[in-house]
Amino acid sequence: MSIPLDYETLRIIWWLLLATLIAGFAIMDGFDLGVAAQLLLVARTENERRVVINSIGPVWEGNQVWFILGGGAVFAAFPLLYATAFSGFYAAMFLVLLTFIVRPVGFDFRSKVNDPRWRQIWDVALSVAGAVAALLFGVAVGNLFLGVPFHFTDEMRLVYEGGLIGLLRPFALLCGIGSVAMLLMHGAGWLLLKTDGMVAVRARRVLMVSAAALVALFALGGLWLISSVDGFVITSVVDPSAPSNPLLKEVVQQHGAWLLTFSQHHWAILAPVLGFAGPLLALLLAWRHRGAWCLLASAVGILGIIFTAGLTLYPFMLPSDTDPSASLTIWDASSSQMTLFIMLVAVIIFLPIILAYTSWVFSIMRGKVTAAYIEENKHSLY
Repeated sequence: MSIPLDYETLRIIWWLLLATLIAGFAIMDGFDLGVAAQLLLVARTENERRVVINSIGPVWEGNQVWFILGGGAVFAAFPLLYATAFSGFYAAMFLVLLTFIVRPVGFDFRSKVNDPRWRQIWDVALSVAGAVAALLFGVAVGNLFLGVPFHFTDEMRLVYEGGLIGLLRPFALLCGIGSVAMLLMHGAGWLLLKTDGMVAVRARRVLMVSAAALVALFALGGLWLISSVDGFVITSVVDPSAPSNPLLKEVVQQHGAWLLTFSQHHWAILAPVLGFAGPLLALLLAWRHRGAWCLLASAVGILGIIFTAGLTLYPFMLPSDTDPSASLTIWDASSSQMTLFIMLVAVIIFLPIILAYTSWVFSIMRGKVTAAYIEENKHSLY
């Protein structure tokens, strides 16, 4: 069978698709996590907390499709990355999955017993689950820049030499805190769109504080990366159309190497510009009580931040700090050319269907969730 796209092009397309799916997850499921994380901050009474929870009640399950899509894309398009990341980040991934289990259990169980203490326990669990998931996602991204302690034997057996505590390095923790601020901002933007009264007033405050914090943390992270974190550089000749084998290249760490993409491709500066502009615009819109636009501005900021990280790492996907030459790149961690092409056809068919269905769901679920609505439907809602 003749494949109309060459191997190099397919690898770049799948790198872009993976970045897009990660951004889609952060935007779509990110506001769910952000809403849960700030539940105790913006809702003081039982009715207010039910307003907050039911603002995401109809959509949170559908939004998790993006998490499944992202994981499936890594498994199908970059299987070596999937195997290495899940081995290296096993404990962190387990904690993330635990927070994802707590969320539906918390939604369903908190209203089963009419006891304030019972509901308080589940409210705390929901808030902790949202914050911990956001923190761990950011910590994982931070470790990509620092490098992960793994290497391969001559038989291509993976050897991982780290643990969960080892991932909690200062720069990674800074990225984790930035991730929490980012999703708090996004969740507050959702609450401004979907709620009113004191919940919306408190959400506006959360958005302004978290957006300002995100801008500061994004700037600090960039300065720290440029000044103190050595980047990875491929020093050998790489054939972008060769079969995947991470042991056939040479990689070294160099000071300032993380700026190579931006120095070689000036258009890439658009990503960090959007990363700064989105939160600043969201803050300005919240200050001017333009809640309907805050969510969009927040989404633009998230898109810019995620693509800034991706472009900074390019072409690396999972660098190794113990054996830099074992680092995984888009050129040596992908599936075969045929697999990438078949999967691309599947994406072209099914992704528009998912987007159309998602748009339809959000369209029919539009409108604010009010205290009166909760009171009228208190036996059928979360």
